[in-house]
Amino acid sequence: MTGLMIVGIAMVVFACAYLGYGRWLVKTWGIDPNAPTPAVRKEDGQDYAPASRFTVFAHQFSSITGAGPVTGPIIAAMFGWAPALLWILVGGVFFGAVQDFTALYASVKNDGKSMGMLIEQYVGKTGRRLFLLFCWLFTLLVIAAFADIIANTFADYTKAGALNVPGAQAATISMLYIVVAMGFGLFIKKFQPSGIVKLAVAIVLVIAMFAVGMRYPLYFDVQTWRYVTFGYCFIAACLPMWLLMEPRDYLSSFLLLGMIVGGVLGILVSNPAINMPAFVGFEVKGKPLFPILFITIACGAVSGFHSLVSSGTSSKAIANEKDMLPVGYGAMLCECLLGVVALVIACSAATGGVLPQGTPFQIFAGAIGGFFQMFGLPAGVSACVVTMCVSALAMTTIDSVARIGRMSFQEIFAPAEGEKQSAFVQKMTGTIPSTLITLFLAFFLCLAGYMNIWPLFGAANQLLSALVLISLAVFLKVTGRKGWMLYVPMVFMFIVTMTALVMSVYGIFTKLSAGSFVFMVDGLQLILALALMTLAILVVKHCGKELVTGKAENSVKA
Repeated sequence: MTGLMIVGIAMVVFACAYLGYGRWLVKTWGIDPNAPTPAVRKEDGQDYAPASRFTVFAHQFSSITGAGPVTGPIIAAMFGWAPALLWILVGGVFFGAVQDFTALYASVKNDGKSMGMLIEQYVGKTGRRLFLLFCWLFTLLVIAAFADIIANTFADYTKAGALNVPGAQAATISMLYIVVAMGFGLFIKKFQPSGIVKLAVAIVLVIAMFAVGMRYPLYFDVQTWRYVTFGYCFIAACLPMWLLMEPRDYLSSFLLLGMIVGGVLGILVSNPAINMPAFVGFEVKGKPLFPILFITIACGAVSGFHSLVSSGTSSKAIANEKDMLPVGYGAMLCECLLGVVALVIACSAATGGVLPQGTPFQIFAGAIGGFFQMFGLPAGVSACVVTMCVSALAMTTIDSVARIGRMSFQEIFAPAEGEKQSAFVQKMTGTIPSTLITLFLAFFLCLAGYMNIWPLFGAANQLLSALVLISLAVFLKVTGRKGWMLYVPMVFMFIVTMTALVMSVYGIFTKLSAGSFVFMVDGLQLILALALMTLAILVVKHCGKELVTGKAENSVKA
């Protein structure tokens, strides 16, 4: 099996899934192209703002495509390329893309409500608050992990002590992206250019930012970049969507899509041999294939975080219900393709069935950089482009998560119908205070380091997907729609993630008994793991009861 064959099979599978299964879901549940969407009916210039199909697709794709689809498949290649490929294909088509689309669909059909508010409507107030608390804790992990990734990517020196020129150049470009995106957003708002003009201006801006960034790199240490990253998160969480996040994601989408195209073309031209066995074993380096494989490959197959983007931000920008399929289902399949490309790159770089030394990002960046050089880009330019693409994976995720974390915190304390909110709670849940509280706690977690946070983040992310799937199954049943296609994914993901969390807790207690327990790292993870497991069981209890005993009421069909 060659790399070209694997990528070719994946592209055919994803195309058939989109044209077949995706369209079948739309037909089964029904859409109304003439119905005014929440973005149109509730436009407020802040969170609700109708946008073009590609603009919303760019936001969705840029937000969900973080570090996961690169790191997960490369790490999972230790079990062999076949298990990883099968999970990406099956998980992406029947688990991840279905979850993302259904979350977007349910939100658009219910005034753009987030998953937590949807749970309140179809399950109850207690279920809503439990779910939102889970989501808020989860966003803290995501912000902390990705902020540390960004800070280390931009740091002035590598861990080996060498001057990090590509990272410093990418840092300048990233800072320019923030300022230029706001100017681009104002330009779109005032002049409402055509799609062609918008595209042309965007391409010119991206080229100009790269030219300036490569000429004037910024050299700061890791801690300084942590401060800068959290400052950016604060701005992104508070400013209107149309002013920063949507134009930034639109501009960033060219980097991310270009990286995928470059990887596919590079594989097409070089057709690399796969130097890893198809299957290594059910246990590798003391790690069992179940559940590790399904936790390691998250964003490339199914990710609970995606549902927060679908229902938290994208649903408030959909201008026509017809756009939900390409945004919800299509964006996920593009991310799955990136996961397959990363898997092929890692396996082709292996020697004698052993993956190369280095982090997954280093393996991936080195290969993509080689492809770009093969197409004529100088080595220095290629290194800067790849570093910027990698950092964009994290930057376009962290801003969405910061906003979702702020909104989740606000919704936890949102009064139910007939309730009153105290003056203190009103002030505490304002946009600025709720953002500051969320980012402060995330910054505290960030100090533990990316590698210490990532394992818990992976398990929590997949557990969130199980909770989202069972909640969406309730929505489909109560509104008189078929929901059986969610039953296997939700049960499977719940079993997988609870198994992984139990293993993590057991490992932490083993450290405690061995005397190697560090509270700031292990203790914090233990507290969060137990809290997430408890909240998950309570959410499943409330949603499961409604799913089993609730009755379909076509009269409330959204």
